[in-house]
Amino acid sequence: MRERAKLNLLHNSRLLAVPILIAGVLAAASVCASAQVSLTTVVDLAQRNSSAVKLAEADLQKAQGALAQTQDAFIPNLGIGTNFGYSHGFPTGQPSVGSATMQSLVFSYSQREYIRAARAAIDAATQQLKDAQEQVALDASTAYIELDTVNLELEAARQQSGFTSDLLRIEQQRAEAGIDSNLELLNAELTAANLKLQRLHLETRAATLSKQIAALTGLPDGVFLPAHSSIPEIPAVTAGEAPRTLSGIVAAGSLARSKQFQAKGDDLAWRRPQLGFGAVYNYDINELNNYEQFYRPNTFTPNNVSFGLQINIPFFDFALRAKAKVTASEALRATVEEEQAQQQNDVQIATLTGSLRELDALAEVASLKQQIADAQLKTVLAQLESGNGGSGPGAPPQLTPKAEQLARIDERQKYQDALDAGLDLAKARLQLLRALGHMDDWLHELHTK
Repeated sequence: MRERAKLNLLHNSRLLAVPILIAGVLAAASVCASAQVSLTTVVDLAQRNSSAVKLAEADLQKAQGALAQTQDAFIPNLGIGTNFGYSHGFPTGQPSVGSATMQSLVFSYSQREYIRAARAAIDAATQQLKDAQEQVALDASTAYIELDTVNLELEAARQQSGFTSDLLRIEQQRAEAGIDSNLELLNAELTAANLKLQRLHLETRAATLSKQIAALTGLPDGVFLPAHSSIPEIPAVTAGEAPRTLSGIVAAGSLARSKQFQAKGDDLAWRRPQLGFGAVYNYDINELNNYEQFYRPNTFTPNNVSFGLQINIPFFDFALRAKAKVTASEALRATVEEEQAQQQNDVQIATLTGSLRELDALAEVASLKQQIADAQLKTVLAQLESGNGGSGPGAPPQLTPKAEQLARIDERQKYQDALDAGLDLAKARLQLLRALGHMDDWLHELHTK
């Protein structure tokens, strides 16, 4: 009862905290059209708002209720009732106007196994709740980091749009002056069209991610922006480290044990006897049906009590035997599903480890390309400023403003490519954290950021 009270109090406090936290965010958002919201706040809101977490909490409450139900079978229950009626002729029942009954289970081989099954089910529900919270944290973190990255890419794409406008203007002037052919102008227009398409794609991604985060957190769409400074560094883990036990796999193991205890209890139900206790009290009257005339004088008494033990020894109960076979097959299935979950997680770890090495290399290549593009842009700007170049033998050609815009566009493109590579790497690292059972490390990083 104490555990259930604590759970109800925790559940109610979580329900109260959701509107308070949302109201705080909305109040901050009212000051500015789009307020910055930290990653920690988004993850907390997502975990509180998640339907998967709420369902897991309901399953935990159900499991706790099932344990209480199996344990309470040994506690005597008391029922009080009353009955009025009239009978003609020989009495057909007791002349009771008030009765109280009490019964309980005293000893049962099966009930002990059912209690163990209920406790294992609570362990499974607890781990499933933790697994749901970790999955929501992963989804919210991934969407938040991606939205932050896309916003940075959008800013770079808008800068590219300005450089592209300058490039088109320069090419138009050069084509009119006969310096460049119309083909160069068409190439510049094609570059502008490709960059516009890329920018539209980024805007669509940003809108989709914003709606996804709004659905996860319960916040209205468009009232917040990600705060880049709130994103901590993702802990670097590798498959070489000893993986912790994943909550989902622990839940599968506990569920398998629960099914095994249940199957054992059902098997004992038709093999072993059980002992019960019962007591009945009746308050009888003679006024309504004149019971006393059918008994010896002065033998009728209003207060009657009976109690005793009941021993039930099953013999040919084929229904119980069939039920035992059903639960045994369910236990076998749960055991196989536990093994399957472990195998799938091992495969995922191996796949993510291989992908992580490749993505790490791709991120390094993209970063180097961005640094090279930045250095080339600085070189072009320096040459344009110094006026180096000429028509003499061996002299480098004089650079034009067209070269500057092309260099700026290329540098911004390489910058976006580096952001994309870093995003893919961050996603893979978060997924590997989850597969290795290290999501607690990430959540700790969030709350200490």
